[in-house]
Amino acid sequence: MTETIEKTTTLENERIYVNSACRITVYENNLVTLTLENGEVHEALEPRHLFPISSPKTYISLLDKNGTEVALIRAISDLDEESEECIAASLSDYYRVPKITKIISVSEKYGTLRWTVETDRGPKKFDIRNRNHDIKVAENGSVRLRDSDDNRYVIEDYKKLDSHSRSQLIADL
Repeated sequence: MTETIEKTTTLENERIYVNSACRITVYENNLVTLTLENGEVHEALEPRHLFPISSPKTYISLLDKNGTEVALIRAISDLDEESEECIAASLSDYYRVPKITKIISVSEKYGTLRWTVETDRGPKKFDIRNRNHDIKVAENGSVRLRDSDDNRYVIEDYKKLDSHSRSQLIADL
């Protein structure tokens, strides 16, 4: 049985819902190509979660180079195996968050914190503008940080850091 492409018309544009009749392949880097059942092709699309934390395998938007949604995947499980793997790999690479393994220094100037750290992806330096908003500590000991460029970092368990790193972190909380 052939599935049809479901489209919803709004006042401004048409939303395409991706289903198992569509094919998604690698374009380059984190981008993908969407081929619809009718043969229509959309290249260089960026898969992005609409709800990255609460529903990582559902509601994935495919955006063009201008950030405009071209299509929506309701659930990765609705795709064929190759398309599912392509989307999962693209999202995994895009949303990979560096893990901080050591805090070398934290200094403050004019209310901005300058962090120098070691991560699982190499050394990094970044600024945090608002410690109350951009540093979140969870009950399990994980710490999520967001820098001034909107990059994210994580400390999986601050209690497992070396004593110098812990003292740098605690001084800023």
